[in-house]
Amino acid sequence: MAQLLLLLLLVAPGWGAQLKTTQDRTELLNVCMDAKHHKEKPSPEDNLHGQCSPWKKNSCCNTNISQEAHKDISYLYRFNWDHCGKMNAECKQHFIQDTCFYECSPNLGPWIQQVDQSWRKERVLDVPLCKEDCQRWWEDCRTSYTCKTNWHKGWNWTSGHNQCPVGTTCQRFDFYFPTPAAMCDLIWSHSYKTSNYSRGSGRCMQMWFDPAQGNPNEKVAEFYAEAMSGAETHWVLACPLLLSQVLLFWLLS
Repeated sequence: MAQLLLLLLLVAPGWGAQLKTTQDRTELLNVCMDAKHHKEKPSPEDNLHGQCSPWKKNSCCNTNISQEAHKDISYLYRFNWDHCGKMNAECKQHFIQDTCFYECSPNLGPWIQQVDQSWRKERVLDVPLCKEDCQRWWEDCRTSYTCKTNWHKGWNWTSGHNQCPVGTTCQRFDFYFPTPAAMCDLIWSHSYKTSNYSRGSGRCMQMWFDPAQGNPNEKVAEFYAEAMSGAETHWVLACPLLLSQVLLFWLLS
């Protein structure tokens, strides 16, 4: 009997943890990251600026953040897009859109991960970016210049904004990023993962969309949240069966 009680004590916590994890998966939708500038909860923002306006019906950013997202070396992160000379306007539009997407989207829940960083407690990892969005981003930026592959870290910040570190050279984007996937996957430490799916498939996130047609990323987030929940529900359902088999084996032995 002592052995049986020990077995129950070993198995039960894992079963409970699985139940809790599955319940947590229901909270992946319509959420904001715990990061530097995000609101605690998404809500309407009627006056979002410029390229951030598609999220005005439900947003994790406020008007001020949306305005700053369009500025060079804004107070958001003091990041200088022109660190290797003037970035062309078409390329810069994609980075503004990327900033709006990161700051404003309430549909990134399935990819939010906890991090131990001084400026944020959560980040996104491997958000499946539609292949057309990545391709267009790369094509519009390939003739601009940069000096690094990973823009999240390794800069010289002594001037108050990012500068190329010693030992690096300014080269065209397609030198550091020979393919669209190389750029989208690497530039922000795998925040994105270039998808094989196309826009409108319901399986990848669109950085660009027409708000008059609704936000397509809502359905994408629902799909991945349900997939994650389903995978873990399988384990929850399997736990009682596994426990019963172990107990039967113990009794027969």
